[in-house]
Amino acid sequence: MIGRRPFLISGLAVVGFAAMGQPAPQSGFADLRSHLGPGGRLGLAALDVHSGRSILFDANSRYAMASTFKLALAAMVLANVEAKRLSLTDRLTVRPEHLLSYAPVVRAAGPGAKLQIGRLCAAAVEVSDNGAANMLLERLGGPAALTAFIRRCGDGLTRLDRAEPQLNSNLPGDPRDTTTPAAMVQLIRTLLMDGPLRPRSRQQLAQWMIRSNRGLDRLRAGFPKDWRVGSKAGTGARGAVNDLAIAWPPGSNPILIACYVDAPSATYAVAAKVHSEVARRVAAAFV
Repeated sequence: MIGRRPFLISGLAVVGFAAMGQPAPQSGFADLRSHLGPGGRLGLAALDVHSGRSILFDANSRYAMASTFKLALAAMVLANVEAKRLSLTDRLTVRPEHLLSYAPVVRAAGPGAKLQIGRLCAAAVEVSDNGAANMLLERLGGPAALTAFIRRCGDGLTRLDRAEPQLNSNLPGDPRDTTTPAAMVQLIRTLLMDGPLRPRSRQQLAQWMIRSNRGLDRLRAGFPKDWRVGSKAGTGARGAVNDLAIAWPPGSNPILIACYVDAPSATYAVAAKVHSEVARRVAAAFV
């Protein structure tokens, strides 16, 4: 179970970045973007929940979400559980079309298997199982339904248009399946702290993030070792390497980060290193 202290913030109101402390100068991360090579982009938004301070860098540009959308997907499931429209113990049937190339939990179960919705949520967030995500999307009404849920959470920018794996195409200038770092960090805050979910569901969502084992060399690698961290990574075509994180300094309220990298000419190792350096700098700035 997650300790109580990190969640003694649920009464904080959601406010826009304009009402927060002054963001850090964009030049503070330009050197990291330069490592990404020709065509490389870096977008990040970080929020210190305790002080309200923010760090923004290219935070209002659109980036392909890749699998970072699965955090909102799991939150929508929990909202439907709270509304008694479904239960985490309900079972969905695996069909052949769910056996995508990356679907470790669903492929292990095999066609005809019946997997609990709670298990599918854990698979989608903890190991980023694409088949599990598609099964949940189908049950909830598809990408348009998830976008509508995101709108009800106060996010007017983030959008999901397709299912896995098509949503990972990351075509230049394509608005489909995109977000902005500023919109996403506020969505993380809304889902984990300010509603519409009840505290128990918020804790479940955070627990899935804490248990995530994908992208551990990204944001997680840059935080101090004594911090508790949850994350949700996403990787797409043409150098999309993304990560979301919630990180608790010892005895304090959390820091939230939405970091998106678009690096068509850089290696994965370089992109991951940029993420870890972002987390290191954000932690140093806020503590």
